Amino acid sequence: MMVLQEYIKAIKAKLTATSIVSSVEIVDERILLNRGYFRARLTLCNGDFLEIAESFTIQNDSCVTLDYRYHWMDEAKQKLRKRWDSVRHFPELPNFPHHVHIAEESNVEPSQSRSILELLELMEQEVSSME
Repeated sequence: MMVLQEYIKAIKAKLTATSIVSSVEIVDERILLNRGYFRARLTLCNGDFLEIAESFTIQNDSCVTLDYRYHWMDEAKQKLRKRWDSVRHFPELPNFPHHVHIAEESNVEPSQSRSILELLELMEQEVSSME
């Protein structure tokens, strides 16, 4: 239980520390038995919108991502930039169920499982490469 709380604390600390996030709205945060869930809506430094949601559990004293959905859109929330998720829609893709939609719902590529902390590191690179 404590490890789950520490993980949520680490997510919040990273959201506060990263220069790419200008505002955070925590939508949901739960710990139930040996599972946790965290969901937030972020405004990025370039005005873009990013919604993050992850469910996680403890295995061998560390947090493991179970399911996730990270949805990145432009400032007007009209244009998809990328959406990483683990919904089991594309069994033919390598690394199923992990995939990313790039620019359009129909443009799907294989991806990998990422925690919110790993996603934020990736987003720091993605956002800085846009500038």
